[in-house]
Amino acid sequence: MNQQKVKSKQIGYPLSLPFVVREIKMLISGKSITISALLLLLFAASSLCFTVSIESESGDPIPTPWPEQFHSILFMNNSKGNLQIVDLWYDFPNGRNFNIIQNQLGKLLYDLEWNNHTSFYYTLDGNKECRVMHFPVGLLRPTWLQHGNYLGQRYMDGFLCNVWEKVDFITYYEDVVTKRPVYWAFYTGMIAHVMTFEVGKVLEDPKWQAPVYCFKEAKEEQEISSPVSLVTDDDVSIGRLMGAAMDVSLLL
Repeated sequence: MNQQKVKSKQIGYPLSLPFVVREIKMLISGKSITISALLLLLFAASSLCFTVSIESESGDPIPTPWPEQFHSILFMNNSKGNLQIVDLWYDFPNGRNFNIIQNQLGKLLYDLEWNNHTSFYYTLDGNKECRVMHFPVGLLRPTWLQHGNYLGQRYMDGFLCNVWEKVDFITYYEDVVTKRPVYWAFYTGMIAHVMTFEVGKVLEDPKWQAPVYCFKEAKEEQEISSPVSLVTDDDVSIGRLMGAAMDVSLLL
């Protein structure tokens, strides 16, 4: 894809966007961040994949919006080599997103996000840990990838994919045939492989309830005042982080 096409897509972004992206990069640099909104990869898989760039001959395709409800299993490797398995439930009509995160040889963490900007991070073991956080952004929208820069077609994990880059933050791979997400690469070095993607699958309502001990200790609540400041915490999920980046690009 020639440079002229890429630049024409960037005209719609505010002039202040590059500054915000730089701020996000500075804040997140060197941090270990858990996935929330999305998704993960086995370390060995990165050495097995290969990419081949292919020029688009029929014009730029349009990225497929996320379904409003889906279930996905993801494998992730962050920039420090930490592995996670994430059980992701995205439910936009009901204003909620749920990430059940299994850290390698570590604890099982529940990351429950609501569109009222509140997130609950908790365990269901005997320790009864819970942390409540409030963010300046809501859930990632189904159309978050709109206005992304099209980079052409590449092979990833055995799939021919259309590839987009969004706000210099994420490179998104979508299967050409099924239109399902395949692979995400974040500028931090974090990579995510989408293992399953079930459109329309919804988690039962009772399982969306945070435990009672999350509501007893108001002192554990933390307010995040701005989109860029939310990434200074190691426990902030990728879902909220991506939501901040997308909101910055759409609202500034």
